[in-house]
Amino acid sequence: MKAKLEERLEALKTEYASGQKMLAEIDTRRATLTQTMLRIEGAMQVLKEMLEHPSPEAGPDATPRPPAS
Repeated sequence: MKAKLEERLEALKTEYASGQKMLAEIDTRRATLTQTMLRIEGAMQVLKEMLEHPSPEAGPDATPRPPAS
């Protein structure tokens, strides 16, 4: 009986270690994805601002700015 319990305990320890490793990998992937999404969000914000306020250097496709009041 004791041998079976020790065997089961070792199996659970192995499973637990595997779960910890998977969780660490998921945490790393989440952090990487979060950083990527922040960069994308920043790029989207820059593009939105450029569309709302085009600069004169933007070329012929630029939308003219309304006159200042």
